[in-house]
Amino acid sequence: MMSEEDRFVVIGAGHAGGRAVEAMRGAGFRGSIALVGAERHLPMERPPLSKRYLEQPEAGNAPPIRPREWYQDNNVRLLFANAATAVDAAARRVVLANGETLGYTRLLLAMGGRVRRLPVPGASLANIHTLRSIDDADRIAAGLAKGARLVIVGGGFIGLEAAAVASGRGARVIVLEATERLMSRTALSEVSAIVRARHEKAGVGVRLRQSVAAFEGQGSVSGVVLADGEVIACDLVIIGVGIYPDTALAEAAGLAVDNGIVVDEYARTSHPDIYAAGDVTNHFNPMLGRRVRQESWQNAQNQAISAARNMCGHEQAHADIPWSWSEQFDLITECAGTPQRWARLVTRGDPALPAVTYFQLSEEGIVVGVQSVNGGREMKAARRLIGCAPPASALVDISVRLRSLQT
Repeated sequence: MMSEEDRFVVIGAGHAGGRAVEAMRGAGFRGSIALVGAERHLPMERPPLSKRYLEQPEAGNAPPIRPREWYQDNNVRLLFANAATAVDAAARRVVLANGETLGYTRLLLAMGGRVRRLPVPGASLANIHTLRSIDDADRIAAGLAKGARLVIVGGGFIGLEAAAVASGRGARVIVLEATERLMSRTALSEVSAIVRARHEKAGVGVRLRQSVAAFEGQGSVSGVVLADGEVIACDLVIIGVGIYPDTALAEAAGLAVDNGIVVDEYARTSHPDIYAAGDVTNHFNPMLGRRVRQESWQNAQNQAISAARNMCGHEQAHADIPWSWSEQFDLITECAGTPQRWARLVTRGDPALPAVTYFQLSEEGIVVGVQSVNGGREMKAARRLIGCAPPASALVDISVRLRSLQT
């Protein structure tokens, strides 16, 4: 176990960083902790930013993980609006933007991801936004007056959640998606179809196979130029085309990087004193038997907790079944597992309601993935069936309790 003389530094004050320092103290670590963040806000969970917070910023729907007093009471030094600029792994020290140097016994990298931007003409015009921080959400909310013309580039979770909120606030919304369907990276085509129908019912325009060639305007964006030359007039734009892992510090420090910082199931990097957690990692998942990089609330929290405990001397593997969720209008979609292939899709419930769960089965009848729309409490039991081989007839029969099928 670590002693009071040991020093932990956490780089990244988002969800993962906040949960990590909490878990360090929970694990009994009594040494010093410094939490370094480029943003100026306390660690918080990001999901509300594209949902409840964006809908009503004034209602304070994005509370921090812990109040400032907790960090004071637990002797966690906060270094915000002060990004780390270098890590010297050999000397075990971190250099900050203000020139300060922090020594450490063990270091946790939790920088998360950086939003992808469109490298097209006009991309720097005002009122073109991304949605990653509370400041981003504040700026977007300020422009969502009734009748405002909003174009959202990207039909993934973030873009569609923002579209639902903006539509509810009276904005006129068009979603542009470059692929053949919405949420194509995550959701089944059956789930995509339900989501698209709900958006269109609410008046959201959904346009697929559309790419952006440029933005136009004088100072502020006034139009989105498509690849075929069509111009869509707008008052503001949200870019939601994903993130990429923020690995620059790790690469410069000589750590192994491959689509994220490479870590094992214990969140250890290629350097014995450096750990990493959250969106920034490419980790080995014992449940799947392969490496994955996840961008989810669940992974940011649970991997950070495991990493923190392991830094304190424990040996706790991070071995969750991947799970993500999205809330759009009155639809809650959930996706569990990341199957690379499946042989059969079994439907439970009614897609028209919609209240439906889809089970992805292997050739041997093993559940390798589960997705649902408004699956409710059943989804929790459905997730536990991943790796099991229940009779397909029982999965379809809504009178059979899923909990009874666990083996």
